[in-house]
Amino acid sequence: QVQLVESGGGLVQAGGSLSLSCAISPRSFRWLAMAWFRQSPGKEREYVAQISRYGNSAVADFVEGRFTISKNNAENTVYLQMDNLKVEDTAVYYCAAREIGQNEYQYWGQGTQVTISS
Repeated sequence: QVQLVESGGGLVQAGGSLSLSCAISPRSFRWLAMAWFRQSPGKEREYVAQISRYGNSAVADFVEGRFTISKNNAENTVYLQMDNLKVEDTAVYYCAAREIGQNEYQYWGQGTQVTISS
C-alpha cells in the first residue's frame, strides 16, 4: 500500500521560512512525479509545485522565487522549501504522487498545517 507522510508544518511569522518533507513508502514504489498542493479554508485546493523523478521541476507563479521543490530519490522523499512566507500562504499542504504510467496524482498524504502570522 502506497503511503505519503508529510512533515514540517507549523507556525511562523511572515517573512520566515519552513521546510516540508514528504516521505513515500514503500521504497519500491515507482513514482513518476510528485507535487505539493495546498488548501485554505473556503478555497479550492491549488497546485503549488511539482517535480519529476528525473529532476524536472516547476512551481506556481504565486510562489515563484520563494518556494523550491527538491527530491532525494535514495530516500524516496520530496521537499518543499518555503522562504519569505506570507500570511496568504497559510493552508494545509498536501503532497501527492503520480505513478509511472498514470496521468493523475492518485496518492495523497494526510496534509500538514502551515500557519503564517502577521
